[in-house]
Amino acid sequence: MKAYRLLTEEDTSAFCHKVSEALANGWDLFGSPAYAFDGATGTMRCAQAVVKDVDAEYEPDMKLGQL
Repeated sequence: MKAYRLLTEEDTSAFCHKVSEALANGWDLFGSPAYAFDGATGTMRCAQAVVKDVDAEYEPDMKLGQL
């Protein structure tokens, strides 16, 4: 199965660390990153999709971050 996650974070180094950690754990980038203004918090936010092939059947209660 191919697992999918959308990583999001405020535009700080924390976002880069979150993506770097996913890459170190075998996830691959999927598509281009996104960057948008969050009017509720007054901050810029980043998003990056990642995918990973795993030997498992999909279950709705899977903890994708732990794959």
